[in-house]
Amino acid sequence: MRAVVAVLLFVTAAHAGLWGLFQEKQAAPDFRGILPSVSYAPFEGSAHPDVDNIPQIEKIRADLKKLSTITRAIRLYSSTGGVELVPPIAAEFGLKVTVGAWIDKNSDRNKREIEAAISLAKRNSNVNGIVVGNETIFRGEQKIDDLVELIKQVKKSVNVPVTTGEIWNIWRDNPELASSVDFIAAHVLPYWENFTDKQAVDQAVAMFQLLRDQFPGKRIVIAEFGWPSAGYNLRNAEPGPFEQASVLRNFVTRAEAIGIDYNIVEAIDQPWKFFEGGVGPYWGILDANREPKFAWTGPIVNENYWKLAAIALLVGILMSLPILRLEQPKIMQALLLSAAANGVGAWVSTVFAYWAGHYFVFGSAFALTLGLTLLVPLILIAMARIDEIAAIAFGHRPRRLITKSATLAPATIGENVAFPKVSIHIPAYFEPVEMLKQTLDAVSRLDYPNFECVCIINNTPDPEFWRPIQDHCRALGERFKFINAEKVQGFKAGALRIAMERTAADAEIIGIIDADYVVHPDWLKDLVPVFADPRVGLVQAPQEHRDGDRSLMHYIMNGEYAGFFDIGMVQRNEFNSIIVHGTMCLIRRSAMDMAGGWSSDTICEDTDLGLTIQQQGWLTHYTNVRYGEGLLPDTYEAFKKQRHRWAYGGFQIVKKHWRRFLPGASRLTRDQRREFSLGWLNWLGAESLGVVVAILNLIWVPIVAFADIAVPDKILTLPIIGSFVVSLVHFVALYRLRVKIKAGQMLGAMIAAMSVQWTVSRAVAQGLITEHLAFARTSKGGLSRMSIEFQAFWEAVIGVLLLIGAAVLIVTNSYKEVREIYIFAGVLVLQSLPFLAAVAIAVLENSRINSFAFWRNSAVRTAELIGLRPVTLPTVNTQSQPVASEIRREVN
Repeated sequence: MRAVVAVLLFVTAAHAGLWGLFQEKQAAPDFRGILPSVSYAPFEGSAHPDVDNIPQIEKIRADLKKLSTITRAIRLYSSTGGVELVPPIAAEFGLKVTVGAWIDKNSDRNKREIEAAISLAKRNSNVNGIVVGNETIFRGEQKIDDLVELIKQVKKSVNVPVTTGEIWNIWRDNPELASSVDFIAAHVLPYWENFTDKQAVDQAVAMFQLLRDQFPGKRIVIAEFGWPSAGYNLRNAEPGPFEQASVLRNFVTRAEAIGIDYNIVEAIDQPWKFFEGGVGPYWGILDANREPKFAWTGPIVNENYWKLAAIALLVGILMSLPILRLEQPKIMQALLLSAAANGVGAWVSTVFAYWAGHYFVFGSAFALTLGLTLLVPLILIAMARIDEIAAIAFGHRPRRLITKSATLAPATIGENVAFPKVSIHIPAYFEPVEMLKQTLDAVSRLDYPNFECVCIINNTPDPEFWRPIQDHCRALGERFKFINAEKVQGFKAGALRIAMERTAADAEIIGIIDADYVVHPDWLKDLVPVFADPRVGLVQAPQEHRDGDRSLMHYIMNGEYAGFFDIGMVQRNEFNSIIVHGTMCLIRRSAMDMAGGWSSDTICEDTDLGLTIQQQGWLTHYTNVRYGEGLLPDTYEAFKKQRHRWAYGGFQIVKKHWRRFLPGASRLTRDQRREFSLGWLNWLGAESLGVVVAILNLIWVPIVAFADIAVPDKILTLPIIGSFVVSLVHFVALYRLRVKIKAGQMLGAMIAAMSVQWTVSRAVAQGLITEHLAFARTSKGGLSRMSIEFQAFWEAVIGVLLLIGAAVLIVTNSYKEVREIYIFAGVLVLQSLPFLAAVAIAVLENSRINSFAFWRNSAVRTAELIGLRPVTLPTVNTQSQPVASEIRREVN
């Protein structure tokens, strides 16, 4: 344990060291002067000024008192809606004011704005200029001639300089506009022109020089210069707190040195400017709480950096503590788990930083909260998978697993010696006759002296299905009991209850096998001795299939099943928390009676009974030795129906048993509660979350593509990608370590596993809104016909929509090149893979390549074409014909 503690301390120290190593610190020129002017809007919160955001005199006075310490003047953008209160209050603090008149297409509003601006200039001696319109030409809301007329109207009415605010290139390209104003108010915002923060100052100075050269003698003012502290990148332009501080400090220093008149946009962050894209609210040198966002002197640093580091380290430590409760964890196991825990801590810290550094209107706050809520279980699932990787790759070998070499010799169980009686129950419903005969024949060959077999056919009135089985049971001898039960209630569970009623009184162990299973002779001989321990209530053997070579689809399906039985079940067995499945299962009769027998209130009666037995405190054991083989589902449709039944039944079990997971509600151990909870979350939750997140992302696509709102990558999209990578590594690594199949079959198994995401999520959704669905038998044995319907229609629809969404994002982002949007598009592609996997298998099932004969013939033809084997020509058996000379000889 000391070694493990040392590992945890080492990882924590390394984590802290990384925070220290990556702490950002930038040098920039000190600025100790007073800014000549800053843009000011007296609005607060996220409401648009035109809606309901009327400024209050007390707030304006507090703002201007603070701004008077850092600037000599302010620039306004309108003269109505409460902004008219600003100039007289600014005079109280010695601030000059450049009044703005907001001009758009609304002529009535334009008139009010101009009249108010003129009035403010006449009544307030601290007004030093009027800006008529702000980027009005750029927005296309006024023609130049019309705007010039408005400017002339204002110039006639006031004694202060009058101009309009436009982007520098508008001035360059329209000299007639420049001739109509008293000075040129040029907006130079390098961010919007895709310049980097390192190029921003040079670009601004160059544009100033360009305008001064083009309009000699005209006063040139850079009326807007700034850099956002947050938001998305625009090609090479990266917003951020460090970038903002560096750009502004470098700019004001250069501007002061060469005598540039300038105005910084803007004084205070404006959360209501979300319509200007992700960067809109973040141009202020003060945040929305009126606190400075950076210092004008000294190195540029994040003052909250070590607070965030402390959060990351604290979360990492707390999430690492469960490692200490593991039973003798190995060093590499602890190292991987602790590293993952600290990685989650770093992500949590990033979430705190993002939440503290951004403003949210209701919609974005709701979307972010919903996204984070969905990510929490996703990260728990990823951590559970990392835990399983660490345990299997670096932990102890399984200790409770029953292996062939560790099977016990016959011993005393109860009052019987050596060979307690086993009653084997085989429920059947419209099963192929020859298949069921094979199952009964295999049972008759069991190398065990004391057993009976109860074969119950339920709700199958057609005598062609039950009469041959009845005759076959008679032929096999008195050990075999046949029951033909009609109008059975409760599906399979109801049939098994009837079988229990006909079970021999002295049978101490009940064996359950499906109608398609051919058991090995040593099944009972090897596993019944485990019940010598009176605490053991159940012993489970894995499922296996003997028809995996029927087609390529069945081959990969068989590989997918194997992962559950060779990986998950082996690990769960270590904590006495296996999932019971209703075949190849041996149950102590007294344990079954204590649990109340087979229940019909779920359609997964086997798992339900197994969990109840564990809740009663019985021990369960598992072996991964194959003691029998059954048949795979006939079709992909049957495969999906079976998975739907398992998922729906699993959700029923969650609803039925969740109270027993509360402290003291049952005899389940802490480890059992954890394994079952994480197991349900890992299976039902992961698949459902995948579909929910995919659909929500589809809904979000038009917002991202057309409303200039990017999904934050560090806290939302990158964790989704990380979880996908963890799932991929989990699948590949554990299959390679535990499942003895070839790489090609493993790849196919991965596709098969992904293909049922939609199926499982549908089952969970139906479990939320319904109480009971009918038991759907899995078609096996070749009786079922392939449906004429395409078996992955909805998967195809969603998968294609996700790909279209990704394409739309990429196309619409081709100009802006916002990195977060590209990452979001990548997430959509990843999320489409499970849906497309279903489409691939549905297509495969009906194609020639599903046949192994096709691949064998293709291999032979390829070898012949490249000369690796000689071409085999067809042989023609014909009688030899006489040549012409012989014919002539015979005629002569």
